[in-house]
Amino acid sequence: MAKRKLRINGHSHLLPYPEQIPDFMKEKEIFWVDDERKYMLQKGWKRPVTDSSFFLDEKLEWMEKNRLDHAVVLNLSQLYGNGLRLEQMKKALRFQNDFNAKVQHDYPKKFTCGFVVHPGFIQGALWEIERCVKELQLKVLCLPTHFMDSIGQWRSVFDKENDPIFELANTYKLAIEIHPYDGDKMINLENTAWRFHLIWMLAQCGDAYHFYTLNGMQERFPNIRTCFAHGGQLAQMNLGRRIQGFDGRPDLFEGKHHPRKAVGHKNIYFDTLVHDTDSLNLMIDRQGSKQVIMGLDDPYPLGEMESDAQSSYPGKILDLAIERQIINQKEYDEIWECNVLRWLFGDNDVAKEALINTILS
Repeated sequence: MAKRKLRINGHSHLLPYPEQIPDFMKEKEIFWVDDERKYMLQKGWKRPVTDSSFFLDEKLEWMEKNRLDHAVVLNLSQLYGNGLRLEQMKKALRFQNDFNAKVQHDYPKKFTCGFVVHPGFIQGALWEIERCVKELQLKVLCLPTHFMDSIGQWRSVFDKENDPIFELANTYKLAIEIHPYDGDKMINLENTAWRFHLIWMLAQCGDAYHFYTLNGMQERFPNIRTCFAHGGQLAQMNLGRRIQGFDGRPDLFEGKHHPRKAVGHKNIYFDTLVHDTDSLNLMIDRQGSKQVIMGLDDPYPLGEMESDAQSSYPGKILDLAIERQIINQKEYDEIWECNVLRWLFGDNDVAKEALINTILS
């Protein structure tokens, strides 16, 4: 008897309950959630909790209701640690990683969880990777598109100085998630009309993909499998401009890899969260359906959530893609299951089968 097709969400987030967040996080105004669970907060910043599925018990109910078998829980973007003093950053990131590890340990049937390190402090990042992989059994390394270094300069996560991080990730054959945030700190524009989430996050992903491929990371570190959040949306439509720039000004790209070489590479993935089928069609046409994984970005309002105003629900974009013949049923099933498993485990069929059996148990 054939196993049923699984629905695995490759891009999810989870808030700790207020009482789970250590006191120092609120005292130092690093990050906390108010006791009524209405807001997540940082110094000079607060954001409404827009759905009850931000929290564990409610997320489990939400997954059940929407027939989601499993989810990859990434770190919270607010906990990349940019701009924090070293000791505060280490404690905050360690809290996030320990929290995610406990969720995965307690609910292996429902969650695979990621861990985060700060690329601005290489040795500490390497120690934390060792701890998270060996002690916590975590297998998804979450990194920001950009980070603030020790002298306050914003840098691409794929700067050459960070190669030791990817060398270690390559040794452990990790899945990597690249996610944008902190655009309002990087770009000197007024934070209005949600511009940093609607426009600049896509530019941040495009910039990260630009340097990932120019530096030939997919060839130099063949054991890592990197997924770009939000479909790496600008990376898809900007390909022609990058190729023309590379060919037209070779003096600016000495020693770099041609952008065309990375297109459709088996170790580069993108999630489905592009919000319209025209964008999804471009991504699949360029990269191939096998490089696309389901990503809902739940429970954020820019995620694929239930919404009457948007006539939306989890999985809508793939249902529309089937209806509009952008993908067939086999590709649909692969995006929900096989592709996510291949991103997580590469060619380790034993690990894939173990997770499938855990989910189905």
